[in-house]
Amino acid sequence: MDDKKNKRKNLILELFKDSLYVPMRRKELSVFMQVSDGDRDDFDQCLDELISEGKIEVSKRGKLQFSDGKSSKKQEKTLEGTYIGNQRGFGFVTVEGIDEDFFVPEGMSLNAFHGDKVEIIVSSGYVSKDRRKEAKVVRIIERCTDTFVGTFEACKNFGFVICDNTKIDRDIFIPKEKCGSAVTGSKVLVNITDYGDARRNPEGEIVRVIGHMDDPGVDILSISLAFGIPDTFPEKVLNQAERALKPVSDKDCEGRADLRDTLMVTIDGEDSKDLDDAVSLEIEDDLFVLGVHIADVSNYVQENSAIDREALKRGTSVYLADRVIPMLPHALSNGICSLNEGEDRLALSCIMKFDEKGSMKDYKITESVIKTRHRMTYTQVKKIIEDNDPEMQEQFSDVTPMLLKMQELSLILRERRVKRGAIDFDFPETKILLDKDGEPIEIKPYERNEATRLIESFMLAANETVAEHYYWQGVPFLYRIHGEPEEEKIKKLQTFIRNFGYNIKGTGSEIHPKEFQKLLAKIEGTDEEALLSRLILRSMQQAKYSPECEGHFGLACDYYTHFTSPIRRYPDLQIHRIIKDDLRGRLTEEKKAHYAAILTEVAGASSRLERRADECERETVKLKKARYMQKHIGDIYEGVISGVTNWGIYVELENTVEGLVHVSSLTGDYYVYNEQKYELSGERTGITYRLGEKIKVCVRAVDISQRTVDFIIADFDAGSPVHDFYKKGRNEF
Repeated sequence: MDDKKNKRKNLILELFKDSLYVPMRRKELSVFMQVSDGDRDDFDQCLDELISEGKIEVSKRGKLQFSDGKSSKKQEKTLEGTYIGNQRGFGFVTVEGIDEDFFVPEGMSLNAFHGDKVEIIVSSGYVSKDRRKEAKVVRIIERCTDTFVGTFEACKNFGFVICDNTKIDRDIFIPKEKCGSAVTGSKVLVNITDYGDARRNPEGEIVRVIGHMDDPGVDILSISLAFGIPDTFPEKVLNQAERALKPVSDKDCEGRADLRDTLMVTIDGEDSKDLDDAVSLEIEDDLFVLGVHIADVSNYVQENSAIDREALKRGTSVYLADRVIPMLPHALSNGICSLNEGEDRLALSCIMKFDEKGSMKDYKITESVIKTRHRMTYTQVKKIIEDNDPEMQEQFSDVTPMLLKMQELSLILRERRVKRGAIDFDFPETKILLDKDGEPIEIKPYERNEATRLIESFMLAANETVAEHYYWQGVPFLYRIHGEPEEEKIKKLQTFIRNFGYNIKGTGSEIHPKEFQKLLAKIEGTDEEALLSRLILRSMQQAKYSPECEGHFGLACDYYTHFTSPIRRYPDLQIHRIIKDDLRGRLTEEKKAHYAAILTEVAGASSRLERRADECERETVKLKKARYMQKHIGDIYEGVISGVTNWGIYVELENTVEGLVHVSSLTGDYYVYNEQKYELSGERTGITYRLGEKIKVCVRAVDISQRTVDFIIADFDAGSPVHDFYKKGRNEF
C-alpha cells in the first residue's frame, strides 16, 4: 500500500516540476490526472501529505504548485499555535507570545479541528479584510482530543453527530454498526476513528449515550463531558475509598494534638457537604489565638494510590449549576474527610497568635484530632455578627461570643491587608436557582457578606503563614503565585479608564497593587463599578501554581500557598504530604529530591485543570442564563452597557445576564465605532452608546446552542404595540 502511495506522490511531484504545469485547484487537478471517484480519497491524502512535507504548497488563491523551499523561506515563516475553529469553515491560529492571531481561510486548515496544535505558514504582508495576517495550516502537530459531545441524528443506514461545540464546522459520520443504542435526539459521546479530509466528513463511533437532549441534567452533564471532566470514578478508586471508612481510633490519634475540647465550628454555604475547614478562637494574654483546622485528607489518600492518581487527573472539584463533580469519591469528600458536626476527625492545624493590631506574634503548625461543635452556614453567621439577630444569637449561644470576637479579628486582619495594598474584588457572582427538573427559576447576584469575608480572612492568614514557614525551611513546596501585570495590558486599561475620568500610576513592574486598590475605592458605588472591576481583573495575569515562591501581586504578599482545601484541590493535598513528612521527621534528602522532581509537573497540571474547571463552570452558567431568558423574550429590563464593539453593544442586567444589541437593530442611522473612546455613535442622529451607561433593553431572541442572548433598545413603553409585537416572540419586523 505504501509503495502504491509513494508512486502516486512521485507522479504528482513530477507533474508539478514540469515547466508546462499551470497551478490548479484540487478538483481541476483530479480531472486533469483522470482520478476515478474510487481513488479520490487516496489522491487527496497524497496531496495532504505532500503539503505537510513542504514539497508542494497552496497559493493564496487556493491553487496547488511545486514548492522549491526557496521563495517561501524568503516570504513566509513557520509558526506553531492553536487552531480556533469557526462554524463557517474558516478559522484562526493563536501563537504564544504574539498578541494578534492569524486568519486561516476556508480550505486552508488541512482539516484541523478546534483546539488542535498546528504548524502554519504566514505569508508576509498578506492580510485579511480585518487586517489580520493570513496563514495556512501545513501540519497537524497534535490533535486536541479524539472525543466529542453532540446530538445524534439517525438516518436509514447510518447516523451522524452534530457537535455541541459550535467551533466544529463538520458533522461526524457514524456507520450504522457503530451507532449503539443512540436514537435521534440522544446526547452522545463520540470517538473519532477517522478525521476525514477536504472531501470527507470525519467518521466516529458512539462510545456513550449520555441521555436524551430533553432529559433533566443531560445539558450540564454534556458540557462537563465535553470538557473531558469524568462524572464517575473507576471501581478500584471507589473500593479504596470504601475501605477508608473507619471511625477515628486511638491509634490514629497518637502523636497528634488533642483539640477535641476546643470550641470550633465549620462555616460554609447551605448546600456544602465537603467541609474541609474549621475555625476556633480563644483569647490568651490579650492575644487572639486563631485556629484554622484543615481535614487531614493525606491520611486517607496515599501518594500514588489509585485514589491519588485519579485526584491528580481531576485536579479540582468542579462546581456546576446543578451538581458538584468531586475530586475525591463521596465516601471521602462527604464522609471521613469532611469535618462533620460532632464527629472525631483528623486534621492539620495552623494556630496563630495576633495582637490587637493584627501583627502575628507566634504560630504553630501541627497534626491534630478535632471535633466541631456546630455545622454553621454563612447566612446564620451573618445574622449573628452583622445583623445582631437575637434569635440566632440565642440559638447558638455557646459560640456567639467566639463568633463576635472572630468578627473583631477579621476586621483587624482585613484592614492590615488593605494597608499593604491587597486588592479586593467585591463584585457579585451569579446564583442560579433551579427547579427539580434543572430548569432555572431565578437568577440573582450572589453577594458576599461579613461571614464570607471572615472565613476568607482566616484562610488567607493560614495560607500565608504556612507558605512563609516552608519557604524559610528551604524545602520543596508548592506555592500559589500571581505575577505583576503585563505592561501592554496596563496601558490599555489606562486608556480605557480615562474615558470615565479615572487614572492609575505606573506600568508593568513599576505599578503597585495599591494603585488598583485606590481605583476600586473610587469606583465603588458608581454605575460603572461592576464593569471596571472586571476589566481591572482581566488586565492582570492569571494566578497559578509553582514550585517557585514568586509572590502574589493581587494579595500584595511575598509568600502564599493553598493549604486550606485538600478535599477539593490537589495542590493542597500535595503540600499536606510535605508538611506531615516534615512534622514527623521524615523529610529526608531522598524525600526532598522526590518532591523536587514531581512538583513542577503537579503545578502545571493543577493550573491547567483549574482553568478547565473554571471554563466548564462558566459555560454551564451561560447555558442556564440562556434557558432562563428564553422564558422572558419580550420582557424589558434596565442594564448597564458592559461592552462596545463595531458589531454592537453588550448590556449586563442586574441579575448578571449579559446580552448583545446588534448594530443592525439600531435602525434609522449608520453607527460608527470609536475604538479610542469605546463608543458607538450614529452619524445622523448623534446618538452615542458609551460604556457604563444605564440603558433599557428588551429581550429579542435567545440561542441555546450558542448560549447567547440578544437585546434591542427598549425605546418604547411596556404595553405599547411595539412591545406587544416583541412579547409574542417575534425577532424582527
